[in-house]
Amino acid sequence: MRRALDWLGWLASPVMAGAAFTILCLGLVTWLPALAAVGFALNRWRTDGDARVFTGVFAGWRRYWRPLLPHSILLTLAAVVAVSNLMFLSGRSGPVVVSLFMVHVGLVAAGLTYHLAVAVAAGRDPGGTAAGWRRTAFGLAFTSVPRGTALLGAAIAAPVFSLVVPAGPLLLGTTVPVLVGLVVADHTERRTS
Repeated sequence: MRRALDWLGWLASPVMAGAAFTILCLGLVTWLPALAAVGFALNRWRTDGDARVFTGVFAGWRRYWRPLLPHSILLTLAAVVAVSNLMFLSGRSGPVVVSLFMVHVGLVAAGLTYHLAVAVAAGRDPGGTAAGWRRTAFGLAFTSVPRGTALLGAAIAAPVFSLVVPAGPLLLGTTVPVLVGLVVADHTERRTS
């Protein structure tokens, strides 16, 4: 019975964190501090056994909104430009257009991987600075092909595979990649120490 409850916790905690993330993202440009807060709450749940994941995301939000909100606003504007460029290029043909389209897809993939790593780095080091989180995230996302591929794969696969659950992409589409990132970061830390 205890084992079944543990398995339910592995499902319920990411779902609760996803619900809090969805509430915090109603401001549209608040997604990066909210994602870092998810990393904070899930890291406390994994390492300390703190089951207050839903309220933990809001507690983490207070730590991250000020240092990460400017970055989040700039990236939201960049994402809008990238999506509009991709929509424009998707209606055209020719070798230059295909090249530009693929460059945009690559930039979006790199940005997705990097910002997931920023959330993981901030969640693991809540007392750090935004510059330190960015340095750590760059190392986590881009200095190892397997790590970067794991982060990108989780960021793409989690929303797709969670489609079978009602509201799955809202509740699990962000929290599962953050959990994968936390596991990858822990594994990396153990290998380097």
